[in-house]
Amino acid sequence: MSKKTNNTEEPVILNIPDDEIWTYQVEGLAPPRINKPYRHFTLKKIIFALTIIVAVSVSCWFSVQTIQTDTFKYNSTENGYELTKFSNTGNITVLDIDFVSDIEYESDNPDVMSNFKIKKDTSKKVTSVGKYALNCDEKIKVITIGKDVTDIDPKAFYSCYALQRFDVDENNPNYCSVDGVLYTKDMKRIICHPCDHDAFLAEQFGFTQYDENGVPTEPDVNSKEYDRYVEQVLTFVVPSSVETIGELCFNYANIKNVYLPEGLKTVETLGFFKMTQLSSIYSYKGEAEVSRFESEEALGEVYVSLPDGLYFIGSDAFSYNQSLSYMYIPKSVTYIGHHAFWDTVYKQDNSLAGVTAINAEASAEAFEAVQTGNNWRPQYDYLLFKKSVDIIYNAKRGTE
Repeated sequence: MSKKTNNTEEPVILNIPDDEIWTYQVEGLAPPRINKPYRHFTLKKIIFALTIIVAVSVSCWFSVQTIQTDTFKYNSTENGYELTKFSNTGNITVLDIDFVSDIEYESDNPDVMSNFKIKKDTSKKVTSVGKYALNCDEKIKVITIGKDVTDIDPKAFYSCYALQRFDVDENNPNYCSVDGVLYTKDMKRIICHPCDHDAFLAEQFGFTQYDENGVPTEPDVNSKEYDRYVEQVLTFVVPSSVETIGELCFNYANIKNVYLPEGLKTVETLGFFKMTQLSSIYSYKGEAEVSRFESEEALGEVYVSLPDGLYFIGSDAFSYNQSLSYMYIPKSVTYIGHHAFWDTVYKQDNSLAGVTAINAEASAEAFEAVQTGNNWRPQYDYLLFKKSVDIIYNAKRGTE
């Protein structure tokens, strides 16, 4: 059995004269090189200089690839520049997306509403708008799309609550606007209906009124003008050429009635997301060229709910629309994404309200072929659980 011992080493004390402190040689260590040249000094200088040159070059390269200010951020692309982020100063209400821009302030002007101007570098054209570029902006009312913009991410203008209209350069080959709503040039896809488009229409049709604080108000629901207000401001007709409702197209839009063309094929993810006023969805067979409602007679045959020929309903397509009370799914539908009709049913005075059932044209057997995502049907509290609303198969389309 070995015996464990503890050996304590004596501390080493160096007795170094003061006049030798900078040159003293410690055994086992390299001698100090006071006033002596280092080995390969020239080579090391060259390596250091090259490192600095490379670092500066990389920095310059990134400065070309990314142009960033407090308000605008752009990335360089093969065709021009992409607007990746716009951070409003708080006082910009009109935004041109055409050239790389910056803010220039007037230091001697204390008025924050007028002490700046937007400078454009016309040698740097903006050709694309990135995801969430204007996410949740609460000041922009008008967006102008320049002629060189070729690609707009569907999430670019998500939750721009004050946005009233788009203007698009007539020479843009990819996009256009009709009554302030953004479409592809061929009018087959509707890209973005501005959140506050109703304010633009109310102003146009002379409905805008203001309270004592200068805030716009809607006409009283009991007034003689209210029905006309609903038709001209809160009713939207998707043009008959449109085949696709784009992702997030109608998010938070103030619309009460929407008319969909029978040629519509796809409603993409979040297409009609959280439209708190949306109470009626109609379809029509006529040839409507504009989005303004004139009369149902002008639209040809009109029927309730989703159009025949629709085959794709994206995830959350109609979620959080509790003003809806009826939903009819034509037999042409082959795909329904997850949570497509989520939170469209609720309890009121111990009874169900909203979309209390899904009406399906197809039989139960035929509907089994439809690809559906999780929780695509609305659910409500039932005892200690969540219960999905029923599906009524072989349903006849309602009349109103």
